[in-house]
Amino acid sequence: MLLGAGGAGRTAALKLAAEGVGELHLVNRTESKAAAVATEIQQRNSGVKVTVGYPQTAVDLILNATSLGLKAEDALPFDEKAFSLKQARRAYDMVYRPAETPFLKSAKAAGCKTANGLGMLLYQGAKALEIWSGQTAPVAVMRAALEKNIYGS
Repeated sequence: MLLGAGGAGRTAALKLAAEGVGELHLVNRTESKAAAVATEIQQRNSGVKVTVGYPQTAVDLILNATSLGLKAEDALPFDEKAFSLKQARRAYDMVYRPAETPFLKSAKAAGCKTANGLGMLLYQGAKALEIWSGQTAPVAVMRAALEKNIYGS
């Protein structure tokens, strides 16, 4: 299940579809945006089952591609009455600061394996550095700097 149909959400949805995800549920506060992404997926990858709205069954992954979670007081990026995190095995939040968003905290409490967007940020930066410099990015050094900045360790 993918939360968000903006730039990051659309890109993630298209990549998941291109990689052959078995089924994809798109959830967005503006349903028409999720429907537009679903249509685009069907045009590009007709074999992918894509639906707009909350699944009734369990999911392997719930991915937050919204900006909700950047502030500690942000609401969860989904309707808890429509979907329980206990239905998900894993939760990934593209947000990396704070390191544990309210979404990830709730997912962890529900028994999900969790990860934040630090790795995504790291590899986007590494790829950009390689494009700009023509040299291999020092990923380990970059990871250590990010972890120190975000986790303080």
